[in-house]
Order: sequence, then C-alpha cells, then structure tokens
Amino acid sequence: MSLTPPSSRAPAADQATTASSSARAAFTYPDCPGGLPPQSASAEGRAIFTDAYAVIPRDVQRDITTSFLPGWQATRMWVLARPMTGFSETFSHYLVETTAGGGSDTPENDASAEAVIFVTGGTLRLTIDGTAHDMAAGGYAFVPAGAAWSLHATGSTPAVWHWIRKRYVPAEGVSAPDAFVTSDADASPIPMPDCDGLWATTRFVDPADMRHDMHVNIVTFQPGGCIPFAETHVMEHGLFILQGTGDYLLNTSWVEVAAGDFLWLRAFCPQACTATGSEPFRYLLYKDVNRHMPLSPGGL
Repeated sequence: MSLTPPSSRAPAADQATTASSSARAAFTYPDCPGGLPPQSASAEGRAIFTDAYAVIPRDVQRDITTSFLPGWQATRMWVLARPMTGFSETFSHYLVETTAGGGSDTPENDASAEAVIFVTGGTLRLTIDGTAHDMAAGGYAFVPAGAAWSLHATGSTPAVWHWIRKRYVPAEGVSAPDAFVTSDADASPIPMPDCDGLWATTRFVDPADMRHDMHVNIVTFQPGGCIPFAETHVMEHGLFILQGTGDYLLNTSWVEVAAGDFLWLRAFCPQACTATGSEPFRYLLYKDVNRHMPLSPGGL
C-alpha cells in the first residue's frame, strides 16, 4: 500500500492558511442529486462496495433510488448508510429533500435514537421540545434521544439536509446530552497540529464531553493539504463530501472523490486523503466515540 496518491493535481499552499471568516464565506454545499441519465449513458461508474468500505458517488443518487417514510409529507431521501451486520453497525445516514410545506410532526419512531441535522440547501424550521429554530444552508443541530421534535421546509425551494441517526448508549454516572442548534459559519475550524494550517476540523461537540457517544464534524483541507498517514482505528465513518475534490485512500486503493459523494468506512479500514483542485476540500464526518466496545453482537 502506497501513501502517495496517484495524482498530484494540486500544488501545496504557499503559506499557512487559517480558517478566517473570509475563508468560511467561500464554503459551498452541493445541490440536491436526482434525475436520470440518458439511455446512451454507460452503467460503468465510480460506485464501489467492499467488505471494508463503500463509495456511493453522487451520480448514482438518482430519483429511482430514493426512499419514503411513514409520517413524512413531500419528502424523499437517499439512504446512504444503515447498520449492516459484518460491516458498519452503529449509524444510518440519510440525504433528504423536503419540498415547500413538507415535513413531519412525528419524524422519529425510535425513542432511543439521537440525531444530527445538517442543512445544505433551502430553509427549514426544526422544533425541539417546543423551541423552534429556523435553519438555512450550513445549519447544524443535535437532537438528543427521546426529544419531541418536528421538521418542516419553509422556503419556496426544497430544503436539502442530512439526517444522521445513532442509537444512544447511556453511560453510568454520565448525564444525557442536551439539544443544541448552531451553524457551520458560527463554529471556527481548529487547525490540526503540525499541519501549517492546511488541515482543520470544525467540532460542534467538545471531544472531552463524555455525554456524547457520536461526533459529527466537518473536516477542511486547503489545496495540497493531506492526512499524512493511514489512519487505522475503531471508529466507523460516514463521510459526505461537501466541497472540492480529493484523492482518498480506502484500505489499499486510492479513489478520486468530489462534492456530493459519500464514503462509508468500516472500523479499522485504513484511510488517508489529499486535497486536490483549487478550493477547500471539505466533508461531513460521522464517528462513534466515548463508549466501551460491545462484547457480543447483541450488544450492538
């Protein structure tokens, strides 16, 4: 396995780059997928499924691959990840489109499920335990397990948003986490050490806060920035590319990825990346944290 990506399309940055407010103003999000390719298109594409990882590129997120849920109106979703025995088992990730006036007063059928909502297009109103929050692109919310919540699209264009769900695992002596709503623009990326500002992580939850058993962060690489070693760890990942392009190491293969693509990584799958192109390479990243490992399949 080589840690050198197959391409060198991006030059390294000339100087250290910090996550200033002006840089954050340049952040963008992919629009909603869908449609259907013409009959002349080739079925060969970039989708990959292995026993260690999956790549679900934007170009396979088509109208005919959407799902619908009871209790939701004017809403469709692409199920990008779901628990699967022998693969990734802790979370599900939906990419959702809710058209004007659509939504649900009873969105969740599992009282043990916690959620992160991240908006990439349009506007919506999220109400958690009676408190309403108006959210637009970049909006981020944590909904704790057992909360009473609802969500409705409020604009003239569809709301496009991500819904990441995990069954909350209580811990003795640790209180349950509280709901909160913030945004990508209001949270400052924190540069990783020894990276000259090329690699930063926006953390919406303090890593030392033991109440949380999952983190959903945004990782940002400036052009030429990279993960300089093959990360190999127990956390499962769902990784949605928000902006830019990159070369991503998945197990022993390098894969080119771009905005709108989704990567699904099993625990211990080696991983690294290099940002390519001329704009920031950013992705929304799920991982499970801060709990003992279950010692039987039933413990999952």
